[in-house]
Amino acid sequence: MKPYFEFGGISIYHGDCREILPQLGRFDLLCCDPPYGIKRDKGMGGQGYDGFGKCEKRNPRAYEGDWDAEAPSREMLAAIIGAADRSIIWGGNYFAANLPPSTKWLVWDKCQTMPSFSDAELAWTNLSGTATKMFRLNGSGLMAVEQDRWHPTQKPLALMKWCLTFFPLAKSVLDPFMGSGTTLRAAKDAGLTAVGIEREEKYCEIAAKRMAQEVMEFV
Repeated sequence: MKPYFEFGGISIYHGDCREILPQLGRFDLLCCDPPYGIKRDKGMGGQGYDGFGKCEKRNPRAYEGDWDAEAPSREMLAAIIGAADRSIIWGGNYFAANLPPSTKWLVWDKCQTMPSFSDAELAWTNLSGTATKMFRLNGSGLMAVEQDRWHPTQKPLALMKWCLTFFPLAKSVLDPFMGSGTTLRAAKDAGLTAVGIEREEKYCEIAAKRMAQEVMEFV
C-alpha cells in the first residue's frame, strides 16, 4: 500500500480508514476529529440553519458531499480505538452511546462571540485519571487566533498540540479522519511520527502541503 505522501516520519493515505487501518501497525496515540453526524455538511448551523434563521454556506465548495450525514458507528470507533494505546476523539459527546464510558474528558472553550454557535467542544478520551481539562482559545470569526483555514471543521493547531501533551511518552500518532492535517502538523512540530487517513483527495493535497510548510490560500 503506497502512501499519498510520505516524508520525515509523516505519512498520508488517501482512502477509507476502514480499509486502510488493518494494513497499518499499532500506534501510541489516536487523536482525531471525526464527523459528528450533526449535518455540518449542510451549512454552519446544520440543515442550513442557525439560531436566527437561514445560514448560508460561506464557502460552498467546502461543504460538498454528505460527509457529516452520520456519526461514526460503534464498530468504526472500536476499530480506531483498538489501533492505539490511548485515544482522544473530539465530538465524542455527540456519539457517546457508541463509546465506552470515560472518566477523563477534554474541553475546548472556544471563547465564542456568536450566541448561536457552541460555546465549547468536548473530546472523549481513555487517558488515565478523572480530571476534566479545559483549553481556552478563540477559534472562530474575525477574532480567531488562527486565521488560516482550509477545512470547514478544522481544529486550531494550538489545540491539537495541547492534546499531545496528555501523552508525553507517545512516539507515534494516528488520525484516521485527517481533514486538512492539523493533527499531523502538531505531531510533526513535536518531532513525532504520524499517519493520517482521508477520503477526500483535495484535503490530502492540502495536508501534504502543510507538512511541507508551504504558504497556501484557501481554494
